[in-house]
Amino acid sequence: MTRLEIILTAVLALSVVLNVVLVAYTRALIVRLVSISEELGDLDSMVRAFATHLQSVYQLESFYGDETLQALLEHAVSFNEQMGTFDFIISLTQEEEEDTNDNNPEEEENT
Repeated sequence: MTRLEIILTAVLALSVVLNVVLVAYTRALIVRLVSISEELGDLDSMVRAFATHLQSVYQLESFYGDETLQALLEHAVSFNEQMGTFDFIISLTQEEEEDTNDNNPEEEENT
């Protein structure tokens, strides 16, 4: 083998190793991002449920006009609006779940 062939073989081997490492690292990052997206989606749904529940309690005759509940309701609504800044991340997994549900309409009818 000539010197050029040895150098090219070494560069090729290094390139293959680097590509494998980069693919593994990218895959790990994507898995983490999807996990975070799912957790943020769960948090978003819990905050929405809490705000809705608080709204229904506030509208009861015995609590209507209570300043503490009103402040808590306003805080819950503003927190829910702040969660809207994470919609892009949350939508990563929600679109996948919707696609999965669209592909299996028989399963939804059976459950």
